[in-house]
Amino acid sequence: MNKTVNQKAWFLVLPVLLLVAFSAVVPLMTVVNYSVQDTFGNNQFFWAGLEWFEQALASERLHDALGRQVMFSAIILAIEVPLGILVALCMPKRGFWASVCLVLMALPLLIPWNVVGTIWQIFGRVDIGLLGYTLNALGIDYNYTSDALDAWITVIVMDVWHWTSLVALLAYAGLQSIPQAYYQAAKIDQASRWKVFRYIELPKMQGVLLIAVLLRFMDSFMIYTEPFVVTGGGPGNATTFLSIDLVKMATGQFDLGPAAAFSIMYFLVILLISWVFYTVMTNLDKREGA
Repeated sequence: MNKTVNQKAWFLVLPVLLLVAFSAVVPLMTVVNYSVQDTFGNNQFFWAGLEWFEQALASERLHDALGRQVMFSAIILAIEVPLGILVALCMPKRGFWASVCLVLMALPLLIPWNVVGTIWQIFGRVDIGLLGYTLNALGIDYNYTSDALDAWITVIVMDVWHWTSLVALLAYAGLQSIPQAYYQAAKIDQASRWKVFRYIELPKMQGVLLIAVLLRFMDSFMIYTEPFVVTGGGPGNATTFLSIDLVKMATGQFDLGPAAAFSIMYFLVILLISWVFYTVMTNLDKREGA
């Protein structure tokens, strides 16, 4: 008996496909077009081939920006993931205070990125900012506008304050899915707190932690607004990450060809590292399940 399949449901998906094509595919094709051409204005283009890609690969500027970007993402993941798990473990599981904690944890995520940068720009100033003024009053020479280490610490603390809540909320959701029978069995076996975390809570959180790591990596690797508002990429080039360097190249120097090639390589690096993260963590999850 042949079963008729109704394909009319695809018409409901068509508007979404058109929107994605307009907002993502068309701009991407435009960038690809710019990456293999050169222009001197007046909408006149000249074929350049892979020249801009070769130039970007040989650029020390790109290598330095990539190194800063990788270091920043590694530090962010090393701080925010364990801290988010710790916060989730300390949050109450149910009741009034659980609701209060969830609301408070969600508040930083509601603040726009440019507002976060403005808050910390003012907060860290040594003349009117509470943080900068207090540190200098305590005898600590702090100035994120002139000291590279202070700028890095400020940007990292700002990102931790802004995004640790996301990891905490995802980890909390994973903890809430664990049946009480698991804890009761661990209590009967007199398992220590560490063993409960290691053999019950952590395996159950692996799925949400995979999502948290992927989201935080991609966002930290593409970060632009917050450090640009706070430090402008300075002092010098200390906090000039890949995204900031790309914008300076495209809009500041108006080098559209090199910037387009740069952006495609940037996209491929993010895609590759995200795929590696996903593959490794998925294999670990399967191994734990086996």
